[in-house]
Amino acid sequence: MTKLPPKDYFTKEASLVYDERNSRLAPMDMYFLIRLILKNLPAKARILCVGVGTGAEILNLSKTFSEWQFVGVDPSGAMLEVCTERLKSAGVSERCQLVHGYVQDLPNGEAFDAALSMLVTHFVKPDERLDFFQNITSRLKEAGVLINTEISFDLNSAEFPSMVEQWGKIQALMGATPESLANLPQQLREMLSVLPPSETEDLLRKSGILMPVRFFQAFMIVGWYGRKTTNTSA
Repeated sequence: MTKLPPKDYFTKEASLVYDERNSRLAPMDMYFLIRLILKNLPAKARILCVGVGTGAEILNLSKTFSEWQFVGVDPSGAMLEVCTERLKSAGVSERCQLVHGYVQDLPNGEAFDAALSMLVTHFVKPDERLDFFQNITSRLKEAGVLINTEISFDLNSAEFPSMVEQWGKIQALMGATPESLANLPQQLREMLSVLPPSETEDLLRKSGILMPVRFFQAFMIVGWYGRKTTNTSA
């Protein structure tokens, strides 16, 4: 039996532009993907930023979506002070409201087209995590989008030692001391509330995000998006 040559999926013309086309994906970082996920929201969408910190997500999104309104909430007064200064410097403070407190301190009601929790959830205790997500989703409009990113990994898995070695390299680039690097496993287990991705996904479902989609992972930083639905048969 004659063996057929393998099928070539690329023409010469396609091969010549292959690298140039792929180079367009170079800026595909986390915020690039978030902007894609949210791009079809209403022109005057209202966005909730939980644990807004110094306002990175507002500064990023406000550049692209010039009519969006933002509400940022954070329990740290110092963070909000820096956030206020940065928003004012960027010329977007008139579109922003900052609240000193927690998401449950915001008025009840389905007021937001989308909510973001960026690298916040691993600071929330496991037994408080469901309540945290429910407080966010309860403030979303029906079919509103939740985006959640957090440190998430199975710390009891066989892969954890290899992962923590790479995680240490990242922390070193961020200025971590040798002492803190030596204590990384302990910090992840005791100082933070790091859950495996499957557990986070289960909590998101229970909070009203029927189908959370994992859209991003860089080492232990994992991101999900999903839409709120009260129709559990969907």
